[in-house]
Amino acid sequence: MKPEHASDVALRCAGLHRSLGQGAARVHVLKGVSFEAHRGQVYAIVGPSGCGKSTLLYLLGLLDLPDQGEIWIDGRLMSNSRDAERTAARGEHIGFVFQFHFLMMEFTALENVMMPMRKLGRLGPEEMNARARHLLGEVGLGDKTHRLGTQLSGGEQQRVAIARALANQPSIILADEPTGNLDVRNSAIVFDLLTRLAKENGQAVILVTHNPDIANRCDHRRPMRDGVFV
Repeated sequence: MKPEHASDVALRCAGLHRSLGQGAARVHVLKGVSFEAHRGQVYAIVGPSGCGKSTLLYLLGLLDLPDQGEIWIDGRLMSNSRDAERTAARGEHIGFVFQFHFLMMEFTALENVMMPMRKLGRLGPEEMNARARHLLGEVGLGDKTHRLGTQLSGGEQQRVAIARALANQPSIILADEPTGNLDVRNSAIVFDLLTRLAKENGQAVILVTHNPDIANRCDHRRPMRDGVFV
């Protein structure tokens, strides 16, 4: 059954279970997690290492399948969908920002931001170029569009990763320790950019973080322990 007020709910999951490992080493990582993310809101998932935070994020991002439970993306049930449907939904509805930016270092900032748009195939070359330039301007890198990844600082590389995550105007941004590799100043810059742009565009942001300052500045803080929200 669809959730009520689905138009405001970007992502919803119910009763998620996931075990990892084989045989005697198999561990029940997620134990019936339910969660809802609304557009324009920022959610921090916090908790000790090994509690299931990143496993949950990978399920919500359709990068892995739950053993049990349901995941809805923009009102559409995706947890039991085929690989091709999940891949298409990721490209259209979800933007990812990881601790390690995963830029293609031999390409320019502009080319990196254009890559998701090329894959989705909605825009023509000029529109993609214009959107990538606009997003790089939004993250303060309008003068560095033609710099290679190797010519950017760590904070600048992560800002390119944010622009890339926003390229296809996804309804959901998933961020796994997005400031974990940065100093205090750049952490604040990256977090402020991510949350401001997402709120302006009505996107739901779900981030995993060990940084209490970042977590306390989110709209919602969801502590996890031993595979469940507490």
